[in-house]
Amino acid sequence: MNNVKKIFSIRDLENLSGIKAHTIRIWEKRYNLLSPERTSTNIRNYSLASLQKLLNITLLYNNGYKISKIAKVPEEEIPLLVKEIVARNSFKNHSINAFKLAMVNFDQTMFFNTYNRLLADKSFRDIFYDVFIPLLNELGLLWQTDTISPSHEHFITNLIKQKIIINTDKLHSNEPTRKDKTFVLFLPENEIHELGLLFLNYEINLRGYKSIYLGQTVPTECLTDLTKYYESLHFISYFTVEPSKEKINKYLEEFTTNVNQDGKSKLWILGYQIQNLDKSILPPSMRAFKSIEQLVQEL
Repeated sequence: MNNVKKIFSIRDLENLSGIKAHTIRIWEKRYNLLSPERTSTNIRNYSLASLQKLLNITLLYNNGYKISKIAKVPEEEIPLLVKEIVARNSFKNHSINAFKLAMVNFDQTMFFNTYNRLLADKSFRDIFYDVFIPLLNELGLLWQTDTISPSHEHFITNLIKQKIIINTDKLHSNEPTRKDKTFVLFLPENEIHELGLLFLNYEINLRGYKSIYLGQTVPTECLTDLTKYYESLHFISYFTVEPSKEKINKYLEEFTTNVNQDGKSKLWILGYQIQNLDKSILPPSMRAFKSIEQLVQEL
């Protein structure tokens, strides 16, 4: 499952670059920009190098270079032009493509250079909402359609995770200033997708609240320990894969029975799996949110 994808269809190229398949074919025929291999049934297949080249060409094209001019640039010089564009502050409007290019190339330096250029004009919080959330939404679609491999996804999400942790760590030098709520952030058992939860932890700390971050795959029985130290808590969890559609109602029942029998604590949940939940039957102590933004408004 974690093998890096090396062969791409023209539809993969369209999904990743945003350039229509029809246009890609024209660029191939008229300018000889790509040289796909063909199967016995005449279907185009593209190598990882071809995808990287197309992403570079797309970045130049979106920054005002005419395709006829790009076609005349020696192939070895195209990455140099791309790096020049990445180095410009004006590149922020094309940063999502730059991050995708960094992902496909497993290029940590390009990721950091793009991020640092954005940071010259934006706060970390703005970068997350304006760039990282749209990027992650797009990557989710690319992963579902098998356009990118799990290795690509892990590479880019771990770099984003580093940035969240670094910025959260800067806030921890300050004592909590708001005492009305204490938050416990955790993921259910067998759930490992913690990027959204990490960012919520940042938002909570930014607002001066105390947070207790437990992280991935936490059994409900472990949460009962916290109720011995705090009379009421706001638990926050992100249901991306677990609990599944078949298990989600039972999970919430077990949470009430094991953790919140007295009803004094709250459970706030969000993530892909809540679409399988009938929100109208949730008890007053539980709330489901459609997005990070919606939950943050309640802090």
